[in-house]
Amino acid sequence: MTVRRLKTYAGAQGYVYQYYFVGRRPALADDPTAPATEFVFDVTSDRKLTYSVSVFLPQAAVAAWAAAHGRPLNEAEQYAAAKMRLFRAFDEVEDLKEQGRRLTIDAALLEDALASLGVD
Repeated sequence: MTVRRLKTYAGAQGYVYQYYFVGRRPALADDPTAPATEFVFDVTSDRKLTYSVSVFLPQAAVAAWAAAHGRPLNEAEQYAAAKMRLFRAFDEVEDLKEQGRRLTIDAALLEDALASLGVD
């Protein structure tokens, strides 16, 4: 049995979200973001209904970051970028369950997220 660490985030929209990381996997080949890595989080804002939110990190964005910084991103840095994208959605998307179930990290968002964490 897997024990998941439930975490809390107070979003700018007034909701307090609880979430946990489910896992990562390659995006399906026919997904519009493919080739990409999909990070899956289970989220709730009311402690009654839990739903999945997928954060897609396209390989093109990872390659662009690596070219600009002269090194590849490790798995922890990729996860950190996905988590920062999730937090941004918590802050910006009014109805995450309806409008934020699929989030994508483009090259600019990746650069901003990692810079905010001091990753160079």
